[in-house]
Amino acid sequence: MSSLVQSVDWLAIAPPVVVAATALIVLVADLFVPDHRKPLLGWTAVAGLAAAGLLLLPLRHGNRSTFCLPGGHGACSYTADHFTLAIQLLVLGGALLTALLSMSETGGDRLPAGEFWFLLLASASGAALLPASRDLATLVVALEVASLPAFALVGLKRGNRLSSEAALKFFLSSVTATAVTLLGVSFVYAATGTLHLTRIATAQVDPQLDTLAEAGVVLTLVGFAFKTATAPFHFWVPDTYVGAPLPIAAYLSVIGKAVGFSGLILVTVVAFPGYADIWGPAIAVLAALTMTAGNTAALRQRATRAHSAVRLLAWSSIGQAGYLLVPIAAAGYTSDREIGSTVAYALMYAVVNLGAFATVALVARSRPGKRLSDYRGLYATRPLTALALAFFLLCLAGLPPGIIGLFAKVTVFQSAVDAGLGWLAAVMAVNVVFALYYYLRWTAVLFRTPLAATVGPATAPAPRSETGETRTGHRIPLPLALTVALAAAAGAVLSVAPQLVLHFASGSLF
Repeated sequence: MSSLVQSVDWLAIAPPVVVAATALIVLVADLFVPDHRKPLLGWTAVAGLAAAGLLLLPLRHGNRSTFCLPGGHGACSYTADHFTLAIQLLVLGGALLTALLSMSETGGDRLPAGEFWFLLLASASGAALLPASRDLATLVVALEVASLPAFALVGLKRGNRLSSEAALKFFLSSVTATAVTLLGVSFVYAATGTLHLTRIATAQVDPQLDTLAEAGVVLTLVGFAFKTATAPFHFWVPDTYVGAPLPIAAYLSVIGKAVGFSGLILVTVVAFPGYADIWGPAIAVLAALTMTAGNTAALRQRATRAHSAVRLLAWSSIGQAGYLLVPIAAAGYTSDREIGSTVAYALMYAVVNLGAFATVALVARSRPGKRLSDYRGLYATRPLTALALAFFLLCLAGLPPGIIGLFAKVTVFQSAVDAGLGWLAAVMAVNVVFALYYYLRWTAVLFRTPLAATVGPATAPAPRSETGETRTGHRIPLPLALTVALAAAAGAVLSVAPQLVLHFASGSLF
């Protein structure tokens, strides 16, 4: 008789465990740290995320699994393979940049420091756990651990109507997604008798239960479509990003998508390869709808509308989600090697989108309206900030010098062509042209001559040097400047050697 007692591979589970432990440390420390020392909580969070990221290095050589079924069945609940490490690198790196971006937003009469850092770390621990999950129960638990703290983070601006409304919309949409996902999981379990992804893939389903299994696959996909803001389940995104604190909007646009897409990849490619004839065409259609809906809405943003810069990034993130879906759809027609394109695109998108949000946060310190018109002539007053934002926008558009953006789009486009999805490749090409317009329009605004007549008392920026110093002596917070610099440096390095991303991603397969 096999023993149910097994050893735990602590090194394999170390990254999410370290982040969770840091969250508990911050929560307890907040009770004792005086107000003037609250910034220490933020630096503790940064240190915990950095330590968790470094713990990925010993795992880079191969697969490690733990919490496995006894008897050598090969079914484990936690696996640290190359795919897991790639997504955990994205999650932990993105959370680290978000933490740096948030340093100037917490404490005092702003966001409560203790609650903010605990919630951010708790969400990041769930996000780091999810790509390693290899059974549906662990997958759903990780998804909720990542999502539940995010509701509170969105609504953490107390007394702010937009923040409360955004949190409510985010909560209702996510609860709906969870309910649909759980219903799908229950159907799959009833049809296959197992929750482990690898055993679901090889299960022999009774012909009388085949319809139930197919319904479970569809419902599970719908649940993850909500999480990834896939059209037509994307309605919550713009208002949520506008109402949330800017660092949390950046976090949701990158980490939230990484969570949703890694879960979607696991349930389709690993658990449901036998149902590729169902989810392959469905995801292809959703990809076309999502990129079209996101880019069309981004084209309609008015430059003078409040929060139009954040709304444009929100709709842009929906359009980018459509591109991320293309290789997953292609995997339903060819092989799971197409998933490498999604991983490569996600890594590129994480770097440049966090950088774009960081520059918006930097400019919002002097122009709080967050209007696109506020960026007119930014190069004249803040040349380095304007150049950084222009670089991030060109990366998202896929234009030089943002070579990494072009490289990522080409690999995604190639995956559609290789899978015989010519119509999807054509839709993507049209949408890329649409996106060029609004990215280049924003970029051009940065270098136009400022209109003195349009600068009123509420939006006029204080004169600043490029170091961020105003005439009153205030400076741009170092962590905020560091976030922009790190994102720009990473984007530049990847643009010089874009093959590094694809090589890394191609090794990030199951």
